Amino acid sequence: MEPEELLNDKEGEAQKESPLKSLEADLKLYNASIKEVAIEIMVEGISLYPIFIAHQHEVKLGEVILDHIELNTTWTINASTLEEFIEIGIIKKQLQDKFLKSYKKPEDFMCIFVVVPEGANFVFYPYVKG
Repeated sequence: MEPEELLNDKEGEAQKESPLKSLEADLKLYNASIKEVAIEIMVEGISLYPIFIAHQHEVKLGEVILDHIELNTTWTINASTLEEFIEIGIIKKQLQDKFLKSYKKPEDFMCIFVVVPEGANFVFYPYVKG
């Protein structure tokens, strides 16, 4: 064993595949279903700002619309709204305008709140034109 191998374990970490690769694969598969739910949320007047939560563990936010166990995929998707995110404090009321400025057109992009063990963040992923 080389001394560098003992000191630098970063090499093995770099080879570990990002969970975002599997998320991207699932989002391509889920594309039409997510878009349909987003349109439903807007048309029914529930919210103009649908947000989808992507997770691999149980999350008490929104409602499950695509279950990874039932679909034999890696990620589960829950449907929620900006209003719920504000209500439970994920988005602070005073930061709502800042969030809305970055929110992309929901007819063209899905707003995904990606939850991983290290934390969570928003991603806007374009719908695949079909």
